[in-house]
Amino acid sequence: MSVVEQAQRARTAAAELAVATRSVKDAALHAMADALVARTPEILAANGADLATGREGGLNAAVLDRLALDTGRVADIADALRQMAALPDPIGEVVRGSTLPNGLELRQVRVPFGVVGIVYEARPNVTVDAAGICLKSGNAVLLRGSSSAAQSNAALVAVLRDAVAGAGLPADSVQLLDATTRDSVKELMRARGLVDVLIPRGGAALIRTVVEESTVPVIETGVGNCHVYVDAAADVSKAVAIALNAKTQRLSTCNTAESLLVHAAVADAFLPPALAALAAAGVTVHGCAEVARYSAAVLPATDEDYATEYLSADISVAVVDSLDAAVAHIRRYGTGHTEAIVTDSQPAAREFVARVDAAAVMVNASTRFTDGGEFGFGAEIGISTQKLHARGPMGLPELTSTKYVVTGDGQLR
Repeated sequence: MSVVEQAQRARTAAAELAVATRSVKDAALHAMADALVARTPEILAANGADLATGREGGLNAAVLDRLALDTGRVADIADALRQMAALPDPIGEVVRGSTLPNGLELRQVRVPFGVVGIVYEARPNVTVDAAGICLKSGNAVLLRGSSSAAQSNAALVAVLRDAVAGAGLPADSVQLLDATTRDSVKELMRARGLVDVLIPRGGAALIRTVVEESTVPVIETGVGNCHVYVDAAADVSKAVAIALNAKTQRLSTCNTAESLLVHAAVADAFLPPALAALAAAGVTVHGCAEVARYSAAVLPATDEDYATEYLSADISVAVVDSLDAAVAHIRRYGTGHTEAIVTDSQPAAREFVARVDAAAVMVNASTRFTDGGEFGFGAEIGISTQKLHARGPMGLPELTSTKYVVTGDGQLR
């Protein structure tokens, strides 16, 4: 089928999903979870084929990590669907309401977008998360993953479609687009009127292409060049632990810290243990001349280093003279995703929070907490770094629009 034909089928499915009760949708989510676990061997076989092809094709370690599935990861993905079923249904929620002076009753209620298109890279978990969050929020979804995960995604979507149909909802609530050609992405971006919103998830080049070329409205998810700033008033042991966690807890995610800024006043106390901890974790440090004084292993940092989302065991480090300098550095190189300050000074924390422009700002906490699950939203569709409609982790409410319901008793204007 062409993308247009798939989108038309999705619109038909979306009309049915829009009026599905919570119990029906939740039953479908549980059926999807159970089917994933039951059919794990065929999913892992398909994923193994993708991994073998990826290794032969020279995919780097970060991409292979995002691509890889095992029994535990499949079980975790299934559990995320069950957790989603336990969340409140956003559809029909009254955002606000009032009775007007003329007696009209006004309610603004949440409704599904309709058809959501998602373009993403080598992350099979996104296939399931996206299908689940779209179904729970009453949307049909068109999934366009990467060619590197083609077999994994095909296996996952086959399982999900069977489960959705078995639960009494249209199988076309979840559809996978052809990933062997870029034509499917182009068609998806041009399917205005059939696709209601498009969400890109992936690297900067992918997101930029979708934002610049799509005629379908786009919710932009951004890359994560995230910073940890260690303030003059920081607790050094706390700062070392936070910086290490933010960088190494998982290397290949958008909320991983890629840059570390250190106030000159605490450089002597902080940098020796921090650099030692990073080295022990296998992280390569790209630093300024001040940082290099503390370790011969530090590589000279370039402008490109400070602007890079590594997604690998690398981090850029700079010593700054003030909070002002840290904020200026973040404004120059940050991507508006997540920024963190470590400090025991309330004035410094308040100033940092007020002046840093990002979807999430952490005070004395790891950047790795910017996540729908960690925020208690359940599975997310991505982290939005734009400022319209949704910003930050996009959970169920962010996958809805609203409409006004006005009830009267014969009022005339």
